[in-house]
Amino acid sequence: MKNIYLIYIKYLVFLVAFFLISYSLHAQTIATGYVYHDKNENGKKDRSEKGISGVSVSNGVQVVQTDGQGKYSVPVEEDNIIFVIKPENYRLPVNDKYLPQFYYIHKPQGSPSNLKYKGVAPTGPLPKSVDFALIPQRENDEFTHLVFGDPQPYNLREVDYFSKGIVAEITDTDNIAFGLSLGDLVGNNPDLFQPYAKAISQLRLPWFNVIGNHDINFDVEVDSLSDEAFEANFGPTNYAFNYGKVHFIILDNIIYPNPKTGKGYIGGFQDSQLEFIKNNLQYVSKDKLVVVAFHIPLRDRLGRPLYRVEDRERFFELLAPFPHTLSLSAHTHVQYQDFFDKEAGWQQDKPHHHYNVGTTSGDWYSGELDDQGIPISTMRDGTPKGYAYINYTGNQYTIDYKVAGKPADYQIKIHIPHVAQQKSNLYKIVANFFMGSSKDEVMYRVGDSKWRPMKFVEQPDPGNIWDFHKWDFSEELLNGRKPKVPDSALHIWEASLPTNLEEGEYTVEVKATDMYGRVHIGKSSYRIEAGK
Repeated sequence: MKNIYLIYIKYLVFLVAFFLISYSLHAQTIATGYVYHDKNENGKKDRSEKGISGVSVSNGVQVVQTDGQGKYSVPVEEDNIIFVIKPENYRLPVNDKYLPQFYYIHKPQGSPSNLKYKGVAPTGPLPKSVDFALIPQRENDEFTHLVFGDPQPYNLREVDYFSKGIVAEITDTDNIAFGLSLGDLVGNNPDLFQPYAKAISQLRLPWFNVIGNHDINFDVEVDSLSDEAFEANFGPTNYAFNYGKVHFIILDNIIYPNPKTGKGYIGGFQDSQLEFIKNNLQYVSKDKLVVVAFHIPLRDRLGRPLYRVEDRERFFELLAPFPHTLSLSAHTHVQYQDFFDKEAGWQQDKPHHHYNVGTTSGDWYSGELDDQGIPISTMRDGTPKGYAYINYTGNQYTIDYKVAGKPADYQIKIHIPHVAQQKSNLYKIVANFFMGSSKDEVMYRVGDSKWRPMKFVEQPDPGNIWDFHKWDFSEELLNGRKPKVPDSALHIWEASLPTNLEEGEYTVEVKATDMYGRVHIGKSSYRIEAGK
């Protein structure tokens, strides 16, 4: 009996040791490969093609660098995406839709098979060598890229609105380095990812994408599975790349389901993402500008609890050693500038600039139809739908907002009466400076009079109020879809029209000086009559 007992104990010890060894081997699977100069651009490493040293490669958490021969090794688990972090003066291969090919998906079993929207097919065993191709290119310290907020089509008709109303008007891309969409690429339907990508591909620019809360798989119970369809179409949701003197970090900041409620979502970061940022930034020079792009803004302009404060604080701590930073978001379907100081958790004397970009879908493709049959879709803060250009010089930047269908210098919308009664003090001039903030100076003048300051106010855009109520007062159904209720804007200024003018026609000018010292001018006109 004693011998049987000893044999049983030895067998248990053997089983435990076997499973521990098996688990250890499984947990420490190592991916190896090369980052190499793809001279013939055929997408595979030929024997004559040399590796590139000092290039970062990541599994989404750990970040390693290639050795003198361009070789790397990084641990992988059963659900990992391995990717190269593009260095300065190299470009990435792109596919037929101009989506950068910088990653390898390792999901031997694939995504769960019961998802409504298809994820990643089983990838099988890890290849012996996972290689990443780079092609040398000259990158100037001065460059520009495009930024789209929330294309968000819910059907193919809205994909067409996006294609015709936004993409088609961008005809000059010679000096544009790449494009970036800040999430909500589609509206709750990942089957539209490819039609969206096809529309973007008309620009023939490398195009990077951020995941948004309308891009996720909703039929999952854990956040780690909410990006399966996105990964199948665009690759990792957390990654980075360099261009010129700028380091870009792209992050998924949608946590779904919300851990506190078990449903819905909340903005924030997982521990693994913060670890990735930390590991990645150790290889980034402090004199670079660090631009971080995600979907949900770091705080809501109206104080709504959209973001986990503790995650934002840890994020700011990681950025603290870098004197030059910018963060980008979309999501809100309004446009505003935000500045985080020490009181808000930022750890530098100079506030951190966060730009919440206007959307290409505007107010979700609502409003009357224009002469092309495309919804005007002004955003709820009175900002017309459009997109942004970010211009870099070294580690400095400026931002331009381009209103769709308008000249590039259309930056201010002026509201004044068509006709005003002489000597009345009840008429206002209201200016919506789309890219403005309370920090900016906005002035006005009537005719050749001297420039006078306007008062910053938080209120809805008067034109938006009129466009909204037009649907209520019209005796015939208007073409299009009624817009949502106008919201207060954070870029409105007002002043009283002068009361001491003679009857006649007058020109009103508004002059706005933005945060970069650039001056923008808007003009309008009105008539003064004595009345009866």
